[in-house]
Amino acid sequence: MSSFTLWITAVLASITTGTPLLSAKVETGLLNLDVDLQHVDSSIKSLFLPGSPNSNAPGNTTSRCKIYPGDPEWPSDKAWSQLDVLTGKRLITGPTPLAAVCYPGKDYDAAKCAGYTTPVWQRSYVHMDDPIEMMSPVAQGLTCSIPSLYDSKGCTRGGFPKYVVNATEPKHVQLAVNFARNTGVRLVIKNTGHDFLGKSGGKDALSVWTHWMKSIDYIEKYVDEKLGYSGPAFKAGVGVQAFEIYRAAHEKGKVVVGGEGETVGIMGGYIQGGGHSPLTGLYGTGADNVLSFEAVTADGKFVVANSTSNTDLFWALRGGGGSTFAVAISVTVKAYPDLQVTASRFTISSAVTGKETFWAAIRAYVDSFIPNADAGTYTYATLIPTNGTFTFSFSPYFAPGKSKKEATALLDPFFTSLKDLGIKFDPNVTHFDHFYDAWRSSFPLEAVQKPNVATASRLFPRANFETKEKRQEYFDRIRASSENNRVQVHFNIQAKDPSNNDNAVNSHWRPLVSFSMQSVRWPINSTAAEILKIRKDFQAGDMQSWRDISPGAGSYLAEADRLEPDFGNAFWGDKYPRLLELKKKLDPQDLFYAATGVGSERWRVESVDGLPNENGKLCRVD
Repeated sequence: MSSFTLWITAVLASITTGTPLLSAKVETGLLNLDVDLQHVDSSIKSLFLPGSPNSNAPGNTTSRCKIYPGDPEWPSDKAWSQLDVLTGKRLITGPTPLAAVCYPGKDYDAAKCAGYTTPVWQRSYVHMDDPIEMMSPVAQGLTCSIPSLYDSKGCTRGGFPKYVVNATEPKHVQLAVNFARNTGVRLVIKNTGHDFLGKSGGKDALSVWTHWMKSIDYIEKYVDEKLGYSGPAFKAGVGVQAFEIYRAAHEKGKVVVGGEGETVGIMGGYIQGGGHSPLTGLYGTGADNVLSFEAVTADGKFVVANSTSNTDLFWALRGGGGSTFAVAISVTVKAYPDLQVTASRFTISSAVTGKETFWAAIRAYVDSFIPNADAGTYTYATLIPTNGTFTFSFSPYFAPGKSKKEATALLDPFFTSLKDLGIKFDPNVTHFDHFYDAWRSSFPLEAVQKPNVATASRLFPRANFETKEKRQEYFDRIRASSENNRVQVHFNIQAKDPSNNDNAVNSHWRPLVSFSMQSVRWPINSTAAEILKIRKDFQAGDMQSWRDISPGAGSYLAEADRLEPDFGNAFWGDKYPRLLELKKKLDPQDLFYAATGVGSERWRVESVDGLPNENGKLCRVD
């Protein structure tokens, strides 16, 4: 199919759903075989052609593993050079990890290394604009870290890719997809690198870096009769982050459903994985609010996926997980009128209250979960053990659409319990006229994960809070985890289920009342065997105790553990069988792979240390 035909197809799909036509910039940004490949040497031209995977291509059907340096099938320097030329010199070769400045070699820079103090290094702003950095260094393999945090005894690329296409147009993505499919080289997709499981990394892979696809267009009236929507929308490039889309929406007097973290790439893996939000209690998950995608599929074609065009892909991309079914180029999402917000932030500590009084306060807090979830509020609460003491924080309690009086009424039962226990606290209940101001004021900046931490999660349903006995059972388990030195984060929310909106979002989100996470740590210089045992024991112990009291529940795929058992059911619930079928249909050769992604059970990363990370070859399971 010619690029002109692709263009016409996209235009017709846009007309059907009432979206604006694709811009001329996107039209000229599509791969045109007749023009773009006319001067490519015939000996390598086939590497850049679209189409179904060639059964004879290396790594597709004949090789156990993807193709790696040293393999006879590894692409020639000439082929890589041609990819660079075709993408407008946007191929980054052998990208250097940021921490390389701390180790002997050509990149050593003592001054830069000294500037990377631990607090600076763990700020997501330091890493988000880098082509390879991942915010989960454990998943990368810890092969290049700042010595003050973790001495990696030198700097190697490890689980970072070997080549990166800095994609700013669809054809950059199309060329990278075609090249990876036709050569058998592993392909990864990276936006900002926030995923807890390290989905944006891959040893010696070719990475499609979508971070600089930053366009934002406001659509005053978008009509999709099939989805039952008529109203404002934003069409945003897949690289747009939370702070960018929230600001753009605010300027139009609107809000969109996105994450609480400032630097998360809202239109990338976040929205494709479901995505919880401070507005989830009112409007559902991020994926529930998608109206249309522009994407590049495994055969290298640029498509529009919406309620009437490429409907299977549209269904899968809304919750089926990033880096799995296609490479998103842009996403069109619903917009809502701006709204008032009331927030509260405060902290109590057992060092002040005494241990049993502290835990009585936490038990009282659990009693408020259902009323607050039903009211559409969003609580980000932390529970942190430190040398035998415990700290609880509202970070924050966030009540969108609620006046100060309404939010205070919801908080009063818990606050009354704290006062009855003799606990002194300042609730800092603050009213904001605009969502954007409340969001900027309330949430902490997300941090890069520590080098000795793994986090797992559970989506606790309403059934865990409907009776006094069930609430006590839940409380007992989270207290036991705290006393076992597990840092915890609890989001008290309800994932509202929008009407007329069938999609791939994990069915375990719908009865949700608490999305809860806990983390395990290990001594910083532990051996690989010791780390693996600690992580497995954590799953068999603390996490299993949470699973035992929530049978049939699940986990959130973006904030989870790579060792999550039965991840298909945990991350997608009753949607998983259909997702598996669509994976076979849309990507039959598994060009797209992501750790614990749909169909990933057919593959494994054979890491050099045996730990669950990206520092090894991606090979088929025997």
